[in-house]
Amino acid sequence: MQQLKGHEEQTGPRRPVGGHYGAVKHREAWPELLAREHAEIGSREQPFVVIIGGAQSGIVLAARLQNLGVPYIVLEKNPSPGHQWRHRYNSLCLHDPVWVCHLPYLPFPAQWPLYAPKDKVADWLDFYAQMLDLNVWANSLCESASWNEKTKDWTLCVRREGKEIVLQPKHVVMATGHHGPPNVPTFRGSENFQGELMHSSSYQGAAAFAGKNVVVVGSNTSAHDICQDLWEHDAAVTMLQRGSTTIVSAAALREVLLKDLYSEEALATGMTTEKADLRFASEPYAVVIEGMKEACSKMKEFDRELLQKLEKVGFQMDFGEDDTGNFVKYLRTGNGYYFDVGACELVANGSIKLKVGSIDHICENGLAMEDGSMLSADVIILATGYQSMAKPLAQIFGEEIARKVGPVWGLGSATRGDAGPWEGELRAMWKPTGQENLWLHGGNFMLNRLHSHHLALQLKARQVGLNPTVF
Repeated sequence: MQQLKGHEEQTGPRRPVGGHYGAVKHREAWPELLAREHAEIGSREQPFVVIIGGAQSGIVLAARLQNLGVPYIVLEKNPSPGHQWRHRYNSLCLHDPVWVCHLPYLPFPAQWPLYAPKDKVADWLDFYAQMLDLNVWANSLCESASWNEKTKDWTLCVRREGKEIVLQPKHVVMATGHHGPPNVPTFRGSENFQGELMHSSSYQGAAAFAGKNVVVVGSNTSAHDICQDLWEHDAAVTMLQRGSTTIVSAAALREVLLKDLYSEEALATGMTTEKADLRFASEPYAVVIEGMKEACSKMKEFDRELLQKLEKVGFQMDFGEDDTGNFVKYLRTGNGYYFDVGACELVANGSIKLKVGSIDHICENGLAMEDGSMLSADVIILATGYQSMAKPLAQIFGEEIARKVGPVWGLGSATRGDAGPWEGELRAMWKPTGQENLWLHGGNFMLNRLHSHHLALQLKARQVGLNPTVF
């Protein structure tokens, strides 16, 4: 579905006028007009949609709704859109190349870096919201939500700049990200550790750990990024791998998986981002999975030398239970992979030490392993991932509504971490959920761009009284 006839986007020939020519007494200047229009939503009139979360997911959907004329408010708990990116470790950058990550209506400029650093991403998201005049309530936290079955609307209790405000939208979209809060496992004896123990979400950078002995628990993206950062800043670092990881080099991703759709070469043939998105969306996931078997085989061949080096030092790898590789693993579980941007070579040559095994307990000066060995540590960093999006959903809406929504993410492939039955689409994402008028939106930049369009059209249809059949 590309558009609703009679309700087209307000772009191109239907764009807003902006400054009006002619003499008008007591004219409102553009900033005053915009401020008034935004202030009226949530006071004089209720928004049709409230979006919880103002990073890439929330603001992209807001842009879509705004262009369709749907009244909305974005609630962002931080001081500005995308601010959460500023809290991550200093070396973080996108591992997807620029062509995959464009936002709708305002693509990155031609000189934008191939892999954007995290603060540049935060700056762009803030800029995007400002340039598109998005109605974002910063420093605003949705503390609770309740559904009125009789009136078919929501009551949201919002704390904005320290003040309590009640909103009553017809629809609510959770756009707080694909994941929930940090997954922090408990280990026996951790209270006895004399060093510093933290989750990777609290890691800001390696400068404070120069010369220290650091163990990073985990072997997926954050673990590799942090290990590389620590090595570059003269820490003695060990990666503790507890389960296998899918490894794909950034070069293989570009040259094998993405080149035909998202690349400079694709653009030169006329394959625009919009055309590429349409082509990608036209394939059911059952077809995508079969196609990814061939793509995974080609990427493994592209990376053969790198993978052999990792195997030689004992690094444990898998490419999915059916050899479908990183993208299908992302669709099924959202984790378990790393796009190599340099750390793998450091693991392979021993610069980053590798230990494979399970932790028995944590002691005063490190980790005791189940095989009887010890890993001494001044610092332990748990790169153990994040919980499901279902966690913040339950915190805001309650356990009963969370149960109605059911599992979030995954295809129902009956593979590890993705229990059946087969659904064929990402569970609960961008479509009606088990709770009426509650929607979920998240994922990487590409999925946000692609499916924000589909979600916005569904919301617009309901605003104008069209209620499409849900299968």
